[in-house]
Amino acid sequence: MNHSENVDHDAVLRARTMLLGSDRPSLTQEVQAYRVLARVSPAAYLPKLVGALLSYGYDVGNQGGRELLLALHAEAADAARRIDAGEPNRTEVLCRTLDTYRHTLLRAGRRAEGFAVCEEMAEAGRLGFERGQVKSPAYGHGPLATMLAEEGRHAEAAEALGTGSRQAEVCFWSTVARAAELDAAGRHDEALAVFTEAVDDTRRKTEAATSSLAILVWELVHRSRMFEASGRDSEEGADRREALALLARLAEAGEPKVWSNILSWWCTLYALSGRTAEPAGSREAPTPPFGTDFLQWSPDTQESYFADIPALETEVAGLVEAGRLPEAVTTHRRLTRRSSLLQERRTYRIEEHLRPLFDQGVALARRLPTAPGTLAETLTDRAMFLVAAQRYEEAHADFAAAVELRDGAPATAIVTRT
Repeated sequence: MNHSENVDHDAVLRARTMLLGSDRPSLTQEVQAYRVLARVSPAAYLPKLVGALLSYGYDVGNQGGRELLLALHAEAADAARRIDAGEPNRTEVLCRTLDTYRHTLLRAGRRAEGFAVCEEMAEAGRLGFERGQVKSPAYGHGPLATMLAEEGRHAEAAEALGTGSRQAEVCFWSTVARAAELDAAGRHDEALAVFTEAVDDTRRKTEAATSSLAILVWELVHRSRMFEASGRDSEEGADRREALALLARLAEAGEPKVWSNILSWWCTLYALSGRTAEPAGSREAPTPPFGTDFLQWSPDTQESYFADIPALETEVAGLVEAGRLPEAVTTHRRLTRRSSLLQERRTYRIEEHLRPLFDQGVALARRLPTAPGTLAETLTDRAMFLVAAQRYEEAHADFAAAVELRDGAPATAIVTRT
């Protein structure tokens, strides 16, 4: 290409002078300069143009300029696409930029376009792996799997999550997400086999003191529910007994070492436990990709899920007042799951915000004397929450009562809050 025929050389000189000047240019000036220079030296300046556009977009976004933000992120995506295929960082820059553009499209209600960007990211990751630019063939596939799951396309989501699944180490997040999608697709035995990888890995890590006992308890309880749904009663019972023994150990001595915030593990599995109580997803009405950390959900899905909280609170109150207790318990559990995810980042205040909800759930279930299974489930929910709140003695008492109910024996007294 003969740049002299297409580039304003005075503009190029001004752009270089602006960037090299003693005063730092504004974001607007940086964008303008890199737009000019990217035409002259794309290899050197396209990545810088992408960075400047994204930085300017964050500034614009904070001021509420949605249309300008969309335009900036679309331009950034186009610039990232034009980075030479042989550039070592191309795949990383392109996927990061496309993901930002995807979020902006989804917040603007343009889901079909956001989905197309997800497909582009997955393809970019695949090509980048073939070129040696990224280490995994699954690079860039996560957002596509998320959106497929949200739209009820669970088998396709499981396939996307299975890309490059043979790894040296088990990752809780990818393993649980894939197991959840296999289960939602009706492939229950495969789901159990995949989830068992997470359980076995966590058990090994707890034995080596490199993982929390609490995480193992949450995984065992979740797997017991999977076994129950598949009619595998003996394996369900074995997991519950192992979890109960671990809770006894926690009640006696606590965790062997102090761990940082592990609430995401509990919240993710707790939300996943209620997947069947939620409607099926579609392109027009997406639902959460249960089994995936909620921070990875699409922004429009997050917004609609949490927006339901006030309506569910009203619905629960109306059902209780009308004496429709079985429906009240079911709806209350949906409310509690949403509220738990919403409070996840309040590491040291979750008990203050969530304990009343879990207590109310147990109280409602106790008013159903002919439904011991329902009470056992709500006690189990509260027990797992109490583990997250580090109330191990109460958690053990609740779970022991739940196990007794399932075994057909009278429930023991529940330890009250102190």
